[in-house]
Amino acid sequence: MNPRIAVVIVYTAAMCMNGLDSTIVNPALLTIARDFGEPVSAANTVEVAFLVALAVALPVAGWLGDRFGTKRVFLGALAVFTAASAACGLSQGLTALVLARVVQGVAGGLLTPVGMTLLFRAFPPHERMKLSKVLIVPTALMPALGPPLGGFLTEHFSWHWLFFVNVPIGAAAVLLGVVGLREEKEDVEGGFDLKGFLLATPALGLLTYALGFGPAHGWTSPSVAVAGPLGLILLVAGCVHLLRAGNPLLELRLLADKVFASATVLALVTSAGLMGVLFAFPLLYQAALGASALDAGLSVFPEALGLMLASQVADRLMPKLGPRLLAVPALLLATGVFAALAVPGVAESAWAVRALMFCVGLVLGTAVLTVQIAGFADVPPPAMGRAMGLFTIVRTLGGALGIAATAAVIAASGGAHGQDTDPGPYRAAILVTAGLVALGTLAALRMPKEAPAPSPFDDEPQEEEAVAA
Repeated sequence: MNPRIAVVIVYTAAMCMNGLDSTIVNPALLTIARDFGEPVSAANTVEVAFLVALAVALPVAGWLGDRFGTKRVFLGALAVFTAASAACGLSQGLTALVLARVVQGVAGGLLTPVGMTLLFRAFPPHERMKLSKVLIVPTALMPALGPPLGGFLTEHFSWHWLFFVNVPIGAAAVLLGVVGLREEKEDVEGGFDLKGFLLATPALGLLTYALGFGPAHGWTSPSVAVAGPLGLILLVAGCVHLLRAGNPLLELRLLADKVFASATVLALVTSAGLMGVLFAFPLLYQAALGASALDAGLSVFPEALGLMLASQVADRLMPKLGPRLLAVPALLLATGVFAALAVPGVAESAWAVRALMFCVGLVLGTAVLTVQIAGFADVPPPAMGRAMGLFTIVRTLGGALGIAATAAVIAASGGAHGQDTDPGPYRAAILVTAGLVALGTLAALRMPKEAPAPSPFDDEPQEEEAVAA
């Protein structure tokens, strides 16, 4: 098999698993809590544990891929992720489920940046727009499909199947990767940045923990009150060290590139907005409107259809309009659509919800794809691993921030415990996500006018038919 075709297939399968797991559990949290006799705030640990573990693994992903080879690290993480998925499905208690989610999160933290590095090293910048049909599936389509699939499996089978679905896909992807992927290593100058690791890893873990548990346990609870400030202190100290170190674990100096920096900021706010609305809207349907888990999941399903169309729109329009002229209007439209979801009476109309969710997928998906492709156009292949690691860290923290912000608004009136049937707090939370997306337009103004062209880093001709395949 052509190695580039193998990269596309294995990457898509692995990232679909990882993307699904970020949202598929949301509609089932109430069921999991009742199954184990726990409050919903305790069941939320299932999601927070995954996000914290994922954040902790992200700083070392780029270095591990460069040092030991992207193929070896990627397939090893994929095998662990698959095994942990089986352990999640077999869990008979909340503690066992949370521990399995931690292992799953660590493996997922390695999968995303190393997988994107494999993909972007295989295709030069001027060919990456053709990858939009692949990138849209794991980065945006799978999180959108998670809620309806989670609701369907929970209602008609069992929440255990939320995790069992990963096992056959993961096993097949590992086998194909062993046969079809090509190993790539980069020369790593100097030793491992232990100081950067000891600062960045706990900083990200503590911040994600505080963002995850703050809304449910209270921002002044001892664990959150300690984790949040300590994480910020370690983050600042880590950034200072990483900027001064000769061979840092994370290459923050890449942010000197205006385009890459703008793309990274946009990743933060768009991920926060998307994950926030995917968290808040199913809860609005279930808690305030009395819908089932399946109905809640299906309420956001049309977004997936919009995202599929977005891949076609971005592929055709970016070469003509350029990243800036395409991303800015798309983000402005996304802000309006997000805000419309919070208008009283809209959530009660099934067709209004479907139409707006379709628009969310179309306009936000167009902006996300445009920014992701343009942001890495000038990053050379040797720096791709660490650039992707940094980008993924910011995007992951953005998702945690979006969920925390929406959960904080909902919890203000007791909605987090499923006792408040007033839709007001849920609508206010959705307005918060609209504000987050609106911030992205400021960063989008710094994107280039022209689409990526062949660069000096494209050191060998590539086969167009591999992209199509």
